[in-house]
Amino acid sequence: MPPLRPLPPAAYRYTVSSVPVTAVPDGARSFPLPAGFVVNQPHEAVKAALREAFLPDDTLTLYFNPLLLEIAGKRVLIDTGYGPQAEHASFGRLHHTLESVGIAAATIDTVVISHFHGDHINGLLAADGSAAFPNAHVLVPEPEWAFWMDEGAASRAADPLKAAFANVRRVFGALGREPARYGWDKEIVPGLTAIGTPGHTPGHTSFLLESDGQKLFIQSDLTNTPFLFVRNPGWHAMFDMDPQLAEQNRRKMLGMVAAERMLVAGFHFPFPGAAHLEKDGDGFRYVPVPWVQA
Repeated sequence: MPPLRPLPPAAYRYTVSSVPVTAVPDGARSFPLPAGFVVNQPHEAVKAALREAFLPDDTLTLYFNPLLLEIAGKRVLIDTGYGPQAEHASFGRLHHTLESVGIAAATIDTVVISHFHGDHINGLLAADGSAAFPNAHVLVPEPEWAFWMDEGAASRAADPLKAAFANVRRVFGALGREPARYGWDKEIVPGLTAIGTPGHTPGHTSFLLESDGQKLFIQSDLTNTPFLFVRNPGWHAMFDMDPQLAEQNRRKMLGMVAAERMLVAGFHFPFPGAAHLEKDGDGFRYVPVPWVQA
């Protein structure tokens, strides 16, 4: 029997009042649980937390969920995934997903980037290295741009981080034009406000979408997998550049979401990436939204 191929990508649409929100997944990636994935917890505690969530204790699966908003007749894409991969890869599928729901990349009006890790920016480029969204206005956080474009920071970076600096320059250099920069606590497109949540990276940004009194908190990478970091907001993921600051912002924003019973979208939540949170001891209970026909 030939090996099974990945199933065709699917999308999921819900609304925030009058604003359609579509989760357009880039796919998912599974890998052995690294020792030190949670840097301030014993490996056995992490494995126990995965078992408690009815998940394998030796494997992690991370999901990648860009969002497409349709605001005032414009298509706004938040983050772009890994970019094109090998034909049968389980991630790097955003452009296939868009095609499957009849959305041409050339019809995207604005691309908003939350931070500069590769699983958020690499999809700005097509397989041939050209701009994947040729007609889009690209918006990036000013503090994130300032950090990653700083030659001094690049020269001082430890070896594992040097590759990230190189990737940022590769992607934005290939676009052929500098993106527009946005500040925090400002509306960057109608109804969408940028909220500074640094720690994961120096300019990491979340967003608040508001429409007719309804709200969606788009957390970006405020948490990695919710089964570890929503349940345990004091746990520090190996990807967080300033773990203490990341925890501070995570506790603050997740507390707000729970207190206001607000819908939250997580880039690394299981597809379709929308949930509610309920305070539960020192952490939060993750309550995925039920599937509803849009």
